[in-house]
Amino acid sequence: MSAFRAFAVSNLGKNLAFWGGCAAVAVGVGLHIPMFLACASMNYEMAGMQMDLGMQIGMGLIIGGTLVAGFGLLPPPGDHVAKGHDLVVETDEAVKLNREHIALMITLAIALIVDTMKPATLGFVAQGVTKEYGITKAAEAMLPFVALVGTVVGSLVWGVLADRYGRRATILLAAIMFMGTAICGAMPSFVWNLVMCFMMGASAGGLMPIAYTLLAETIPARHRGWALVLVGGVGLVGGYLAASGASSLLIGHFGWRILWFLNLPTGAILIFLKRFVPESPKFLILHGRREEARAVLARFGSTLRDVVIGAGAAPARHQGLPLGVWGVTCALTVTGLAWGLINFGLLLWLPADLQAKGYSAAVASHLIAVSSFIALPTVGVAALIYSRWSTKGALIAMLIVSALGLAGILRLETGAHTGLFATPVLPIALLIVGANGVIAVLLPYSAETYPLHVRGRGSGWVASASKAGGLIAQGLSLAALAPPLGVAAWMIAAPVAASAVLVGVFGRETRGRALADTGADGLEVLETA
Repeated sequence: MSAFRAFAVSNLGKNLAFWGGCAAVAVGVGLHIPMFLACASMNYEMAGMQMDLGMQIGMGLIIGGTLVAGFGLLPPPGDHVAKGHDLVVETDEAVKLNREHIALMITLAIALIVDTMKPATLGFVAQGVTKEYGITKAAEAMLPFVALVGTVVGSLVWGVLADRYGRRATILLAAIMFMGTAICGAMPSFVWNLVMCFMMGASAGGLMPIAYTLLAETIPARHRGWALVLVGGVGLVGGYLAASGASSLLIGHFGWRILWFLNLPTGAILIFLKRFVPESPKFLILHGRREEARAVLARFGSTLRDVVIGAGAAPARHQGLPLGVWGVTCALTVTGLAWGLINFGLLLWLPADLQAKGYSAAVASHLIAVSSFIALPTVGVAALIYSRWSTKGALIAMLIVSALGLAGILRLETGAHTGLFATPVLPIALLIVGANGVIAVLLPYSAETYPLHVRGRGSGWVASASKAGGLIAQGLSLAALAPPLGVAAWMIAAPVAASAVLVGVFGRETRGRALADTGADGLEVLETA
């Protein structure tokens, strides 16, 4: 028994467990495909059908395979958080970007594209789901609501897992769950679709903040700002393009369910790219795994060295979070809630409101499309000002743009339709620009702000707050309590204004500075810029 335990926790045993678990998940999904293909003559509609034995076995393989693969991702025995001693650790932050940095950025951009694609797909399957299951519009709205609940839970849970088991492990675990949730495409009942939507949301909600965390802890300080915002922006835009492209190419031939089955190959892509996803060297150092950290840093052209502490000095220890961290947490939480209310509330309520004001459905859609086109360069502008001007200032600036958009909406609601407000294009464009800009910099800024030992949890908390704002908005819609647009704009203006003030008071400038220089880390890991 002891020999088996020793093999199980060895590198070979862990690798076998990981790849064996991934294979079991893939086979489990594959066992759901025959029944789907058998429904080709019925336009791939499976509502009301009974799961066959193969599908039941497949579900067991997915659950078991995920657990086994998760075991294979666990850190080695004896992993511990480093304690104070007479040395500190320096990592070189002045290195140039090399091929490993670029490969990591491309891989995490792909991960964020896959991550964004999952919830974006909901908008393209909703009509097919409603038609096949014969459900009401209120029931249809449960799909995005349950998915949002999943993202909130996933952001919180994955943050805890990332701080305990590592950034790389949690990203790969999310990819495995992506693969498993592909069976949503074969679920014969609407309730099972809701269950799988929750699981999909949990994995998607967990991956995004941890990807930012890993990138922040790996990219050199002088390149970190633009890299974070650019990778996030590519992921956001690419995810929506991938979802819309897959919808236009595949739904007409295979029905709406095929978009869920894409979770298998897209999740598998992330698994096979795992060679380009290292563990965070800062996480490894924190947990006493210095030799592994040296090996990772060598790949990225950096070094690690011990420095003797001077007389009277002592390494910082983990004695709770500084007061300033609680302040910035409050600021970023309110910012996330405000963004969620705009993105999942006001912007979704706009089309119906425009039609109520006399615009046709086509004109309303055109106005929003034109406004979105105006907002397309937002990510590039946000990356530029975030990396060249100020990280803190970039977030405040985007909040101010959002506030201007809300002011424009309020002016329209009071009957002002002259000059720049002759049409709703400008206020809608300002709202879209502001919302895109806020989310483009919010999670990167969070990853740069929190102490290393709680960075996963901090980033996850902020990500969950952004989705919680959406939950509030969607909950109001489900309860048929969505306020008039003018009232909603007034209500949302309060947290937007509060978040700008709070970020101004509690936010830290992180541009071009090593993470420890923000005063947030408070531990033995130091960096030299």
